[in-house]
Amino acid sequence: MVLALSGCATFSKDGGLDAVSALTAERTGQDVRLPKANADGAAIQDELNQLLKQPLSPDSAVRIALINNRGLRASLAELGVAETDLVQAGRMANPGFSFSRMSGGGETEIERSVMFDLVGLLTIPIRRDIESRRFESAKLVAATEAVRLAADTRKAWFNAVAAGQSARYAEQVREAAEASAELAQRMAKVGNFSALDKAREQAFSAEAATQLARARHNATAAREQLARLMGVWGENTAFQLPDRLPDLPAAPREAGNIESLAMQQRLDVRMAKLSTESTARALGLSKATGVINVLDAGYVNSSKSGSPRENGYEIELSLPIFDWGGARVAKAEAIYMQSVHRTANTATLARSQVREAYSAYRTTYDVARQHRDELVPLRKKISEETLLRYNGMLMSVFELLADARAQIAGVNAAIDAQRDYWIAETDLQAAISGTGGSSISTASTAASPEAAAEH
Repeated sequence: MVLALSGCATFSKDGGLDAVSALTAERTGQDVRLPKANADGAAIQDELNQLLKQPLSPDSAVRIALINNRGLRASLAELGVAETDLVQAGRMANPGFSFSRMSGGGETEIERSVMFDLVGLLTIPIRRDIESRRFESAKLVAATEAVRLAADTRKAWFNAVAAGQSARYAEQVREAAEASAELAQRMAKVGNFSALDKAREQAFSAEAATQLARARHNATAAREQLARLMGVWGENTAFQLPDRLPDLPAAPREAGNIESLAMQQRLDVRMAKLSTESTARALGLSKATGVINVLDAGYVNSSKSGSPRENGYEIELSLPIFDWGGARVAKAEAIYMQSVHRTANTATLARSQVREAYSAYRTTYDVARQHRDELVPLRKKISEETLLRYNGMLMSVFELLADARAQIAGVNAAIDAQRDYWIAETDLQAAISGTGGSSISTASTAASPEAAAEH
């Protein structure tokens, strides 16, 4: 039996990475890889270089993050820790050897013994089952990190593209404001413009320069955020981004059965369920070892001067006189109920989060579509009518410039609305099949089986 149990305590070939990669691919369309040799590292670097040569799309940015982000690689290293605990749980504890030598009165007595932990041996299947569930939980935690990284990278891409688009528009506004201020100054010199109107045009020019500086910084900050998530540095930070955000889809996604999909696919819900199952298994171990949790047996050999060698066995166990294990069992039961309530709470939060995410998704779609179909065309129509009146000498150049300034807020609002839609779409997908923005700390419940099975 010892040989059979020891034979099961081996490391897997992939270290759990294949399961993490499959879970991530189901939710992001991209797998996860770790370089295990020089050849693997070279292949990943080649893929990274090829992706960076082309203008980045949201999918290519996610791909770069999943293969290059060192923080994700550090999280994946936790798989090795969990698998080590699993392998260790399947191995019998080393036997204990004792040796004693006593001499006196011309006689010498030597005693030798080898002791084995029988309770540890008998509970190997239960302990392996507990650690196996913890290993599965570690895979879910790693997949959660990968899915969250993918969602954060997509949102950072949309922010970076929108910030760049706003910065380019701010530059156009600044150029128009400078032209307006210069014209006002020339007209003031010949007496055709009041000092008040001249000051207004100059103030607008200064404000436009300030807004441009802020827009450029926002574009730089958003780009650096994307670079951090992708894990690029040096010359690789010179990646290219599109000039504008993607167009809105023709129609929004219907709500359908998003709550049931979330219950089936969300990783935090699966982690909570697995934690409860592990805690229940650990409760059985605590009850099994509640009365007797120390039972050692082994071979004893004793020899004395002038006497034949004596052989025998020795059994050591703890007597349940003062502690019958009731406190340990009660603690395990309390931890189990805690895990049950946490699982129910996680499911409730998940349902609420997915409903809220869909509301944000639908609202941002409607707002962005209104900007695209109504507000922007109306602003364009107003601009055309204003230009016609200016050409007919029914309106001054400064009224024309004032109308152009009035369009600034409308254009920026349209860019922000389009960006907000794509971010809300990413959040909705994460709420259905990923984590819904919940913290990785929910995985700490996976540690409860260890506490439940303590001693």
